[in-house]
Amino acid sequence: MEPKRIQAMIKMAVMLVFLGYVFIWVILPTNLYKKDWLLKIRAKTMSTYFGTQGATMLVNTSPMLLIAVLGCVYLHFMHKARGKDIQGKQGSDALRRPMIIKGLGIVNGIELSFFIMFIALLIWSFSAYLEISFAKITAKSAAKSGEKVWQAKLDSAALRLGLIGNICLAFLFFPVTRGSSVLPLLGVTSEASVKYHIWLGHIVMTLFTAHGVCYIVYWAVTNQLSEMLKWAKTDVSNVAGELALLFGLVMWVTTIPGIRRKMFELFFYVHHLYILFMVFFVYHVGFSYACIMLPGFYLFLVDRFLRFLQSRQRVRLVSARLLPCETVELNFSKSQGLNYTPTSIMFVNVPSISKVQWHPFTVTSNNNLEPEKISIVIKGDGSWSKRLFHTLSAPSAIDRLDVSIEGPYGPAATNFLRHDALVMVSGGSGITPFISIFRELVFLSETLKCKTPKILLISSFKNSSDLTLLDLLLPISDTPSNFSNLQLQIEAYVTREKQSSPTNNKDNIRSIWFKPRPSDSTVTPILGQNTWLWLGTIISSSFILFLILLGTLNRFYIYPIDHNSNDVYSYSAKGTISMLLLCISITVTATGAFLWNKNQNAMETKQIQNMEGTTPMASPDSQFYNADRELESLPQQSLVQSTNVYYGERPDLKRYLFERKESRVGVLVCGPKKMRHEVAGICSSGLADNLHFESISFSW
Repeated sequence: MEPKRIQAMIKMAVMLVFLGYVFIWVILPTNLYKKDWLLKIRAKTMSTYFGTQGATMLVNTSPMLLIAVLGCVYLHFMHKARGKDIQGKQGSDALRRPMIIKGLGIVNGIELSFFIMFIALLIWSFSAYLEISFAKITAKSAAKSGEKVWQAKLDSAALRLGLIGNICLAFLFFPVTRGSSVLPLLGVTSEASVKYHIWLGHIVMTLFTAHGVCYIVYWAVTNQLSEMLKWAKTDVSNVAGELALLFGLVMWVTTIPGIRRKMFELFFYVHHLYILFMVFFVYHVGFSYACIMLPGFYLFLVDRFLRFLQSRQRVRLVSARLLPCETVELNFSKSQGLNYTPTSIMFVNVPSISKVQWHPFTVTSNNNLEPEKISIVIKGDGSWSKRLFHTLSAPSAIDRLDVSIEGPYGPAATNFLRHDALVMVSGGSGITPFISIFRELVFLSETLKCKTPKILLISSFKNSSDLTLLDLLLPISDTPSNFSNLQLQIEAYVTREKQSSPTNNKDNIRSIWFKPRPSDSTVTPILGQNTWLWLGTIISSSFILFLILLGTLNRFYIYPIDHNSNDVYSYSAKGTISMLLLCISITVTATGAFLWNKNQNAMETKQIQNMEGTTPMASPDSQFYNADRELESLPQQSLVQSTNVYYGERPDLKRYLFERKESRVGVLVCGPKKMRHEVAGICSSGLADNLHFESISFSW
């Protein structure tokens, strides 16, 4: 059977399972589900191995894990077929036209539609819960409990706020699973989906805060504040819920834009409180009910542990290019089995700078043009990056640098050939994603001889020294001799200087070559060349192992004590054991797959490490910082001749965009928020139907 047909069948199966999963959420608040369907499901799934928890795992946990596994198979076939259908399909972009919504930022029609439907689901669930519960509250029933009607309704509303908060929590971790097999099915990357995590985080904390406040008010007006100190053995634990809410509030406060931007490290470290938040959430509601939100968190745990295993390795850093604008390009040795797409990102840790800090950077190299190297560019904007630059540029140059990485992570596929022209707008270091796109188009044009879109790169820089970033458009080596098939125009703007600054010797681009260390490894795919199949195997086998361990424990230890009554054995003890078994299952299966693939890659890594590379004694100077110098190579000459530099002004983006007369113009922007919004506003104005917008923003 053809791979495309298999992919189509998998996608259809995924759609059907997902629609069924959403339908469960829609019907969950109704009496039909609670008093009819759920009872029938429990009657068929009740056993001495899982008890009532079996129904929850079958209905709420299994569907999304099945989608994740099917997604892995789908992506495996997609990667095997990569390159066979370069042109791809254009499709309709009517729903992808950008809109600027206050509080949401730049969104397209598809995102806005799903957001509205999700809010509608929350409203429907809350109203359905309240209608059913309020119908049971009468003056007579309230009097029996020693309450007033409004107090009984407040109690009911507080509980239902927590229930709909769980809906948000069920989806909260999907967008931050970097190696997700679910997100590519929706056509989004882990970087682009971070905003969904932010939206969900705000909603879930609003609902859980309202849930907690309403209960405190209820306990206060009914003289039951002692309930705040209750840790029930076989019921909801109030203390655990309060601790979970406290940890959540601390995380929520650090997401305030002012705090997050100025004290990113505080935000980063505090966000690890999610571990305690989830632990006490399980203690609060019990593990059986927590299975409702388990799928997203389960996939996140698998991804997080694989990232941990990858980060324990030291990778081989081959060389570094130092630019006078306090920017450094790091070049790592990679295996040819590692494939990645343009605009991918990689998380980097340099222990000599900080043992705990990890920072994301755009991959600027091209998988096809540079098969044995992967590169990132780091602009000295923060304390960490400035320390790295000064370390490498010190007179006493170092001959090696220990570095660990996670990734790379990127879109499952890219297709720039569907456009007749590409307009790439960047501000400062925002040019880095476009370097990988440019190199990809060089490969398609010069190596595969494909017809590529016209390229217009509009870059704004603060100072003239930043113009040296344009030199990074070309790699140090492996560059085609010319770009005769590539139609390129670069418009570079220096906004804070009126004229070009004279060049000093110290301003030249300088390269540093590092000595290999025997323990260093090449950057390899963490699960080998069949990464997606291995990931699907880990997800399915770890969950099966978890079910076996949990079922065995329940059957031979817990069941003889409580006989599925749920009112004998401690909720906290069950939760602790279940979470422990969950972690053991993931650790065993993921470690086994990682070690197996590590051994498979060992021979290739050893061969690369034993190769003696030539270390140049001199480094190329910048072609753009001093454009009057003699041109030394045809590729650089082609770039310089295609470049116009303007001083003391900003680009007229409206003019550049509206002048494009091609039938399909891809507009990509990466830079400050104001720039992204300006370009999005132009593309959404309706004055030019040929503009197709895509924002590239890094909000980690």
